[in-house]
Amino acid sequence: MMRIDSHQHFWRYTPQDYRWISDDMAVLKQDLLPETLRLTLQRHDIQGTILVQACSSAGETRWLLELAEQTDVVRAVTGWVDLSSPGLQQELEAISHPLLRGFRHQIQDETSPAQWLADPAINAGVRQLQRQEYVYEILVTHRHLTEAVQFAERHDQYSLVLDHFGKPDLSLGAAHWKQQVAPLAALKHVSCKLSGLLTEPRPAGMSARDLLPYFEAALEIFGTERLMFGSDWPVCLLADADENPWDLCEQATATLSIDEQAAIYGGNACTVYRLQPLAITGNDS
Repeated sequence: MMRIDSHQHFWRYTPQDYRWISDDMAVLKQDLLPETLRLTLQRHDIQGTILVQACSSAGETRWLLELAEQTDVVRAVTGWVDLSSPGLQQELEAISHPLLRGFRHQIQDETSPAQWLADPAINAGVRQLQRQEYVYEILVTHRHLTEAVQFAERHDQYSLVLDHFGKPDLSLGAAHWKQQVAPLAALKHVSCKLSGLLTEPRPAGMSARDLLPYFEAALEIFGTERLMFGSDWPVCLLADADENPWDLCEQATATLSIDEQAAIYGGNACTVYRLQPLAITGNDS
């Protein structure tokens, strides 16, 4: 079974570029590059990854693409571009690359995520991306899932992907999250990454095992054909030492069929991001 990690990051850390990395995230305040991740991928039998932007910079996107060219494990890149730019088409042409398959913006960090999602210039930019068959990844928290549904309804000409379960409010439980995200799951062009839960704020006493109902809810409303495993490495390093996203997702999918597991761990990512077939060898991980 081919295994793809649909969501990981690399960066050369500078405080001005990665302002979202706060003082209590010391483990992330360092350069985190392919050689650091490689052993982890081998340990969990991951043959390929999708490398995702972590700051709002076209320069970072160019660097990620250069890094991807030099790194056999990276199969696609989700970058960043200024969607509201009058010169968007020229910017897309300037960063065009065979490994660039999608874009993302950290909407959750906007002063008003709802206003950003409704902005006419932003929406025109997303329409342009979809015309050129770029995936768009939606990064919002539970506070703006309603607006994310409206956004997704407007943009149904190509694939959209919800990052990190839409960052649920874990204090309200999986049933509440399921109700929130069901309208998004009803849109067949929207997939969801099974990622990020371990680092969302938890009520006191909530263990990793207590997160399994969120996976169960996601399986029920998205189905195995629209879910993708993502580690969110290195952000997942913020979880407790005895917790990791690979083990958590394996627990959540243990009762699924081989074909269903294969879809979540690689098949769906290959379809959505148009990944090239993997030449799986003993050293290609």
